[in-house]
Amino acid sequence: MSAQRTPNAAGRTAGVSQGTTATPKGAWTVTFLLFLFMVVNFADKIVVGLAGVPIMNDLKLQPEQFGLLGSSFFFLFSISAIVVGFIVNKVATRYVLLTLAVIWALAQFPMVGTVSFTTLLICRIVLGAGEGPAFSVAAHAIYKWFPDEKRTLPTAILSQGSAFGVILAVPALNWVIVNHSWHYAFGALGVVGLIWVCAWLALGIEGPLEDTPALAANEPKIPYLQLLTSRTFLGCVIATFGAYWALSLGLTWFTPFIVKGLGFSQSQAGFISILPWVFGATIVILTGWISQLMMARGYTTRISRGVLGSVPLIVGGLILAMMPHVAGAGFQIALLVVGSGLCGAIYVVCPPMLGEFTPASQRGAVIAIYGALYTLSGIIAPMAMGTVIQRAGSMLDGYMTGFTINAVVMVGSGVVGLLLLWPNTEKARLTRGVAPQTAALKRAVSPT
Repeated sequence: MSAQRTPNAAGRTAGVSQGTTATPKGAWTVTFLLFLFMVVNFADKIVVGLAGVPIMNDLKLQPEQFGLLGSSFFFLFSISAIVVGFIVNKVATRYVLLTLAVIWALAQFPMVGTVSFTTLLICRIVLGAGEGPAFSVAAHAIYKWFPDEKRTLPTAILSQGSAFGVILAVPALNWVIVNHSWHYAFGALGVVGLIWVCAWLALGIEGPLEDTPALAANEPKIPYLQLLTSRTFLGCVIATFGAYWALSLGLTWFTPFIVKGLGFSQSQAGFISILPWVFGATIVILTGWISQLMMARGYTTRISRGVLGSVPLIVGGLILAMMPHVAGAGFQIALLVVGSGLCGAIYVVCPPMLGEFTPASQRGAVIAIYGALYTLSGIIAPMAMGTVIQRAGSMLDGYMTGFTINAVVMVGSGVVGLLLLWPNTEKARLTRGVAPQTAALKRAVSPT
């Protein structure tokens, strides 16, 4: 790997700024608020999986129906992400984030009372529409506070919100489910969402490094077809598709697997369910720190982002593939925790890679389209697992088959990512014709 290094800072490759822009005051405050934004986001996501067994018992659902419920969250997820992604190219992210958070909160309250399967399904679809653009808009907002060479760590912190959303929410929500009702768990999330809305109204402001309307009017553009067919964009989509397959299974099926597949109680499952997220949180922070350190030492972004994100996905898939071949619930849980947790690395590196070669005035849409495409696995994976379980000879055999399919998807997507992620050369190729246009524009408006 040392062969990828340059002898000095001046030799760093494209994708790393030659100069260093100071981080504005208030950047970390906004980063923390957006971290909390993602905490709420993933607490909203996990509640159906956490309450899966009580919901299936109360509403008398079959595994295929529960798989449909898990997938329903993603029915409008991708469409909403794309639409809002183009909106934030021209509208301040402050107001978009506020609107999304209000939708999340309001979508939770109908579940407080007695509900039918149809009502629960509709509310999850609405919630998914509100949460689809969340990460891409939050990342776009953060990038208005940090220059490119400083974006990996704040992206890692933002991604950490998903892990902490589960780590913090699971014990609290599970206590509500066990001691009161799964209905009240949804209501509690609605209240927490409204609290974040108040905090954002008081402290959330737009980043000063980029003026979105000015950029939209003056910055040279790269055709979207070129951006969306670039190998790094495709590599990011495919690699993260595999990672999100594992994540969506974790959100929907991990707790039911612990309870019905391995025989733990609901109370025990509440604590076990946080283990993948604790491990994943460690991977996310380590990836962000290592990536930024490697860039500071002169590694190409091909290595410090592309390889660093893809290899853990391959290794995680190979670990997950071992599950059906080992005995003992503890060993199986350990393999599931480590295998699925390693996926977190790819979420940290892909948005900064896309930001390397995408003009800032187009970045919101590109990151949103990226998110809309890879989260399509969230529609497929929960339903596929439900179908496999229902048709298997035994419930445990069904789970093991489902996790084996997950392993194959992870390894395949990781290999594709390893082959396609070259953000530094992508920038040079895509901007080759843009520089002369910029120079011509400057000459046309220059008074000298």
